[in-house]
Amino acid sequence: MPRTRATPAGTPDGRPGTHEAERLLPPPRDLSRLCIHTVTTRPWSLPEAAAAYERAGIPAITVWREAVAGHGPAEAHRIIADHGLTIVSYVRGGFFAAPTAAARRAAVDENLRIIDEAAALGAPLVVLVCGAVPGQLLETSRAQIRDGLERILPYAEAAGVRLGIEALHPVYADSRSAINTLRQANDLADDLDSPALGVVVDVYHLWWDPDLRDEIERSGRNGRLFAFHICDWKTPTEHLLLDRGLMGEGCIPLRRIRTWVEAAGFDGYREVEIFSESYWREDQHDFLEKIKHAYLTHA
Repeated sequence: MPRTRATPAGTPDGRPGTHEAERLLPPPRDLSRLCIHTVTTRPWSLPEAAAAYERAGIPAITVWREAVAGHGPAEAHRIIADHGLTIVSYVRGGFFAAPTAAARRAAVDENLRIIDEAAALGAPLVVLVCGAVPGQLLETSRAQIRDGLERILPYAEAAGVRLGIEALHPVYADSRSAINTLRQANDLADDLDSPALGVVVDVYHLWWDPDLRDEIERSGRNGRLFAFHICDWKTPTEHLLLDRGLMGEGCIPLRRIRTWVEAAGFDGYREVEIFSESYWREDQHDFLEKIKHAYLTHA
């Protein structure tokens, strides 16, 4: 009998393939689980962003440290509360890898300050970009990341703040993060085994990973799936950092990944995190309406 070639479980644009058990979720029916990162509408100050999100019917916000500068965490909390927004996360901690012991101690101290800021802000989660050092072996950076996490975890647990390891795409392995797959993030979280430590699934960084579905299931099974970030990878992209696309604008099978995430038990907010110099040049109110449309159509 002649052999037949296996057909992929799904197509790159997220349409179902021959994997009959996979039923993609429909697009969202409303905005009730939409969260936007302040960096997505970077030209706005925190008060401007909070007011605009409220007017647009967006219920939740993830706050970047740059948005808090000039206000302080307590005042930032008041600003956000005045507009009725839920604070989902605080971004970002990490950067534990460093070439000297003094720099690594400074990174730990900085992360303790970030945990204090998150607690004062009322953010339940700090997102961690774990760091890397150009020219340093990735294994060395990963050992330094583990050591840094071990040092701050007891403090985070006492403060009631969770920490989410965000694996970054391998193109950032030189200087931003030596944690580049969800498997590496899961391994680290499982090894340290703290209820305060979990992982962040960011589609921009992880969509390409052939093990992604299994690792999402694993993180959900272990109770470590803390956050879900969405956007799109434009083809061709003009800049690997500052040219992210709106949902549906690129090649990420977003609804397929969302199906996996929610099948793993995640029922939190879907956080729109877009770094885009072209969108930052636009009128941000118009951009916000584009985000809402893309979310309801493609997320």
